[in-house]
Amino acid sequence: MKKRMLLTGITGFIGRHLARRMMEAGWAVAAIVRPSSDLMALPLALREGVDFHVYEGGTLTDIVSEAKPTVVCHLASLYLAKHESEDIPALVASNILFGTELLEAMAKNNVCRFVFAGTSWQHYQGARYSPVNLYAATKEAFEVMLRYYEETAGLHAVGLKLFDTYGEGDTRRKILALLQEAAETGEELALSPGDQKLDLVHVDDVADAFRLAAEYLAEDREDICGEYAVSAGVALSLKEIAVRLETLLGKKIPVHWGARPYRDREVMEPWSTGRLLPGWKRRRREIM
Repeated sequence: MKKRMLLTGITGFIGRHLARRMMEAGWAVAAIVRPSSDLMALPLALREGVDFHVYEGGTLTDIVSEAKPTVVCHLASLYLAKHESEDIPALVASNILFGTELLEAMAKNNVCRFVFAGTSWQHYQGARYSPVNLYAATKEAFEVMLRYYEETAGLHAVGLKLFDTYGEGDTRRKILALLQEAAETGEELALSPGDQKLDLVHVDDVADAFRLAAEYLAEDREDICGEYAVSAGVALSLKEIAVRLETLLGKKIPVHWGARPYRDREVMEPWSTGRLLPGWKRRRREIM
């Protein structure tokens, strides 16, 4: 019988790569989407091969019952580096409420295997817990909710804490995209002094970490439950990354270093004390 993953966040950068990876590994994939989800932006293989369940509010109990997942993988979230007061309801609804509704639906259906995404930003300056921003705080709050279901519903969970990701098909306006755009247009990019360090992991390696975690749980490897860092194990300054990208592109990147100040609670050194998921290691090393 085919193993089945129920996935949230399939329209996101990591989600679409993970869905493809799971299908390549022989899993059936179902996905929870919203009426507003842009499914036409997904590759044809996913549009035709994934079983989509539209969530319009209320409980998720029926969706989990219909999907009959071996493992549930929760990637959907609202990411905001900096929030405004009006963003708080959406952050809480997306990053805490929706995930808790998913856990409740799992408990109601006796589905016990769960993989989810956290963030290294839960560990500002290497602390056991110190959120860089409100987004990271909502991630921690969700983990508190999860603990209740682990203790009362017997959920077996693996949390993978992510750093900066990159790779093919990334449409997010993140630093690598901005640097590449500056190289192509020749327009000067105004940045901070550039001494903050980044831990960059290719999306293929990130997807493989989630695949491996799902495989472990499908094999009832309860010993693997816990939290892990999906880290390159090396951090480079933004200035160093720009130099490496120039080499890869064969173009000069016009950057005005120091034109902008560092952000409040800028992460100068990424969290570095997280353990890696057993059996996982990064393979893609174009930049790092």
